[in-house]
Amino acid sequence: MVSLKTWACALLASRASAFLSATETSSQYVLQNDDLLMAVSKSNGQVTQLHLGNEDLLSSATGGTGRGPYLDCSCIPSGFWTPGGTAKYKLLKGTDSTGTPWGGVVMSDTYASTNQTLEQYWFLREGETGLHMFSRATYYNSRTPFLRGLGELRTLFRPSTPLWTHLSGSDGNWAPFPSADANRRAITVQDATTYLGNATSDAYVQQYSDYFTKYAFSEVWRDHDVHGQYSDGSTSSDGNTYGAWLVLNTKESYYGGPLHSDLVVDGIVYNYIVSGHHGAPTPNMTHGFDRTFGPQYYHFNKGGPDTTLAELRADAAQYANPEWNSEFYDSIAQYVPNYAPSSKRTTFKATIGLPEGAKRPIAVLSENKQDFQLNVYNHSSLQYWTDINPETGAVEIPRVKEGTYRLTVYADGIFGWFIQDDVAISKAASGELQFQWEPESAGTEIWRIGTPDKSAGEYKHGYAPDTSKPLQPAQYRAYWAKYDFPTDFPDGVVFKVGESQEAEDFNYIHWSVFPGPANFYRAQPYYENVNNWTVLFDLTADQLASAETATLTVELAGVKTANGNDKWASLPNEKYSSVPYTVAANGRDVETWVIPSYRSGSCGVRSSVVCQNFGKKFVFSADLLKEGENELILSLPFNATNTETALLPGTIYLQYDALRFELS
Repeated sequence: MVSLKTWACALLASRASAFLSATETSSQYVLQNDDLLMAVSKSNGQVTQLHLGNEDLLSSATGGTGRGPYLDCSCIPSGFWTPGGTAKYKLLKGTDSTGTPWGGVVMSDTYASTNQTLEQYWFLREGETGLHMFSRATYYNSRTPFLRGLGELRTLFRPSTPLWTHLSGSDGNWAPFPSADANRRAITVQDATTYLGNATSDAYVQQYSDYFTKYAFSEVWRDHDVHGQYSDGSTSSDGNTYGAWLVLNTKESYYGGPLHSDLVVDGIVYNYIVSGHHGAPTPNMTHGFDRTFGPQYYHFNKGGPDTTLAELRADAAQYANPEWNSEFYDSIAQYVPNYAPSSKRTTFKATIGLPEGAKRPIAVLSENKQDFQLNVYNHSSLQYWTDINPETGAVEIPRVKEGTYRLTVYADGIFGWFIQDDVAISKAASGELQFQWEPESAGTEIWRIGTPDKSAGEYKHGYAPDTSKPLQPAQYRAYWAKYDFPTDFPDGVVFKVGESQEAEDFNYIHWSVFPGPANFYRAQPYYENVNNWTVLFDLTADQLASAETATLTVELAGVKTANGNDKWASLPNEKYSSVPYTVAANGRDVETWVIPSYRSGSCGVRSSVVCQNFGKKFVFSADLLKEGENELILSLPFNATNTETALLPGTIYLQYDALRFELS
């Protein structure tokens, strides 16, 4: 963790603060300390002024359109709503248990026709250059017990100033912003995706990609701690560098667990509190829904002219710790409905016996008796996770709210999951919990393809860097049509176990048909040798001698059915809401697995290799096998498509995590 003292002395313009003001004027509420000023407009419920020292972080002049952080949602019957137009407000101020003054503004607005309310909380402490944020959504309407799904809930830092020069999704994924000239010359190739390659002198094109899509700057929540925007000093009023960051100091109130991925930055610094991106689950708004999300922390910092993006990012990342500022959060808990103070939290401690070869093991606490990837059923459910010590199996998660949870454990290199329901966590519980993970097995492993790590990144065009650009983003982050499947695999995918290589001979997407729609390079769909993939492998007489049963385990890192991201919808006119996937052994069908629509998500075409993870074991008689070369055919339906209302490929596809073949 970066030392605040080190940063303050060596890099950041900072001074000891002794001032905190929380005031109301006729038009706005203002929170201010020695370094940061923010103002919430009474007319729209949004932050319309934000200054770090003398630098305007939102708009370059009076009348600019910059705003945020502010709250909006896709939650009312007609779609999106930005609350604030009819809002009520509270101005709060106090001193926390550490003796630090703080101020807060609460905006509460009700959509009258449905009686659903959104609330946004902003808090500023003395001596800090950031805003502590909570967001609350409620729905109380017994006449309409089910309203709709909470499709999106997000806060947005949305500047209009030219101050910001770079965007940063993660430590290894950042880029300069495309220039205005590049954007003027952009060609739309897919929804939210443009081709910028004609702007050959543009820094983004030269350094990062010929394409811009906000999905290239998506991140998986497991290890994600901070994202934001950076000013390199060339556009600031004083020649100094600046940063605007969202810090995920807590993740307990999000959904989807550590495998959740979402958009983070594209000129807007997002906090996607709820979304269906990449097939993530979203809750239903039913009578009595009342949930508070947060806290998260928008941090703003300043460096000298030579301070790098990485240095300002690291300064923000030091706050990505659920124990940071816990005394402050306890002090304001009385003002934030549903937030649990430390008196209702404890530390989860356990020792978990891990299978041999488990790498990067992780423990997840989530909604009891539900897949953590679908933890939206209980409106009060929370989630926590941390890495397990791979040597000792020890795990410790601080600040867990007392309750009953499902414990899920998984690890790279190990097929399947360890799941234990009804894990009671309370201050009264004594002793450390003990668990033993016995890895699943269906006999003797003959081969595996890929690494069971909950991603499709090890395959062709996955995690491999794009070496054509200096910043070398992972290939999967680019627009999918850049990688022409017929060129890469003119004879289709034919993978020979023991000879072929996953990174070259196994594609990161298994298409039903290679799309023409939304394909900048190939206007017509391509069908030949696309939907059927072949796996070849040899068996010896000794391996077959005592074998009675064969088991093929297929673990998926994502699938897109006709439902796309709308996993709960009933689509009677779509043939492939649920998708048949067939395995054949040596010319004979083994089984057809119908992949359910609730596992669907727009994954690979939205620049992801980690979406909903799940799998299936295909069990069949060893009589179908033979000494010498054997053949498995993995089949999606030929030319399986769906209707798309946006410019997107209407193609069914899936993405593999790993496959394993066993005999018993």
